[in-house]
Amino acid sequence: MKKTLLAELFFFLIITSLSAQEAIFRAEQLTSPEIEGDVVTFRFYAPKAQKVEITGDFLPTEKIDSPMGTIDSPGKAALTINENGVWEFKIDKLQPELYSYSFHVDGLPATDPNNPFLIRDVASVTNIFIIEGAHADLYRVQKVPHGTVAKRWYPSDGLQMERRLTVYTPPGYESSAEKYPVLYLLHGAGGDEEAWISLGRTAQILDNLINQGKAKPMIVVMPNGNVIQDAAPGEGTLGFYKPQFMIPKTMDGTYEENFMEIVNFIDKNYRTVPQKSHRAIAGLSMGGFHTMHVSRFFPDTFDFIGLYSAAIMPREDASGKVYKDIEGTLKVQRDNGYKLYWIAIGKTDFLYDANQEFKKLLDEIDMPYTYVESEGGHIWRNWRVYLSQFAPQLFE
Repeated sequence: MKKTLLAELFFFLIITSLSAQEAIFRAEQLTSPEIEGDVVTFRFYAPKAQKVEITGDFLPTEKIDSPMGTIDSPGKAALTINENGVWEFKIDKLQPELYSYSFHVDGLPATDPNNPFLIRDVASVTNIFIIEGAHADLYRVQKVPHGTVAKRWYPSDGLQMERRLTVYTPPGYESSAEKYPVLYLLHGAGGDEEAWISLGRTAQILDNLINQGKAKPMIVVMPNGNVIQDAAPGEGTLGFYKPQFMIPKTMDGTYEENFMEIVNFIDKNYRTVPQKSHRAIAGLSMGGFHTMHVSRFFPDTFDFIGLYSAAIMPREDASGKVYKDIEGTLKVQRDNGYKLYWIAIGKTDFLYDANQEFKKLLDEIDMPYTYVESEGGHIWRNWRVYLSQFAPQLFE
């Protein structure tokens, strides 16, 4: 009886091993994406599928309705199937960039099973790849000295919880006694303390800019701007749940009012230069909104301010004290002085008009700023570039 059981177990293990090896070998034989210069081929094994499409930010955009209004979204392209049941799509002349994509198989969204490199943006998970060259080389891990990325928890008395933030320290921080300037980098709606480090490639950009001598070594702090969360979904005490684009209290003034808790924690726990001249704050979309309001609510705290595709004015129902007398507090910020007030926006961004109105207000009160207008809309492709352009201007 024992021999029979042992034989069955042995047979089961052999079959399982062969099945696993077959899956491994099949995956190895199928390369997707296959990058040859500026030509990329995508493949998806689905012999029984009726239709396979790809969507990615390298395809022509289409207009869709979203919680942010009508926005540009990546279009779709059809794959063709070969005799082996492998669907293929080829695209050429791709410019250097970090791209994201996913598939639709008979209408159902799917990631590329042959590409293990993924990013999460709100609740959407997509694959990524890089076409090397030009500014895209800033997004790659190069053979340069590297900084350290840490996840830290800080006590928030105002929000009555321990909260998590992401901190980048520059190469050599641990082995030196030097004090460093700090950039506070804020995410957009639906993001969290993971957004800038994963989607924004902050560590790679800073490592490469610092190595090239184009940016000063700095600490970069990436907080969670969702005040009802202690950390990103799946990383905090709320456990695993589906991330949402907008959650309660994200733009009601609570975050801005309690922001100095973050600054004080960083100054206490890191070797910083705790002066206005050595602090910068920047953010995208909702993070740009928070940046604008934090910097004027605490007008003697930051000498460098960056608004990337920023939401500007509070909603009509926003009643937080942060949003009182916006023009008056901007004038105080102006009179206190600063070194750089930097505004960047894409020409087709749905927040373009709001940024033009904000520029008019700044012009009316003689508040100096630098304005950068780029192609494209409300997309990470722009925000990575904005960070790459903004960081070299800091702490001069």
